[in-house]
Amino acid sequence: MFSSKSLGIVAVGVMASLPAFAGHQADYDYAQVVDVNPLMREVRVVVPREECFSETRYVPVNARVERPAAGQMILGGLIGAVVGHQVGNSRDARRTGTVAGAVIGTAIGHDVAQRNAGYQGGELRAVEAQRCEVREETRIEQQIDGYEVTYRYAGRMYTTRMPYEPGPRIRVRVAVEPAA
Repeated sequence: MFSSKSLGIVAVGVMASLPAFAGHQADYDYAQVVDVNPLMREVRVVVPREECFSETRYVPVNARVERPAAGQMILGGLIGAVVGHQVGNSRDARRTGTVAGAVIGTAIGHDVAQRNAGYQGGELRAVEAQRCEVREETRIEQQIDGYEVTYRYAGRMYTTRMPYEPGPRIRVRVAVEPAA
């Protein structure tokens, strides 16, 4: 069926391809971590800061007092919470932004409802009221961008960069290659 010449060619082809496959063989082992250094980067962080102050408002003396529409306060609170949640990179900053946004949005909804009620004329009385505004404060923070890890394997030292702190040992790939 097959001649000895064609079998010889096939055998030579198989033997020639073995070193290529041998270069892809890998085994895994563990190496001792010797040193870990966090790699820092500067990040610009915008933080909302609420500033409150007193202002004089004029309200009708004999007019009946109406409560602001609850719907406008709820809508303002929801919009404020959504906008506040967009601020910051960490979970705590988002949570703080969400709460601050909801409070500020509710206050804005309250003010809009009062303004929409309008003034019907008559005697006015001056009333001190507290008003709050959100101002953005920008600051530079240091954040960990990864870790430079030095480890010892088979008596030699190696250094690599990792996205997380590895602990006392790391898994390493040990390649098996034929000697030249």
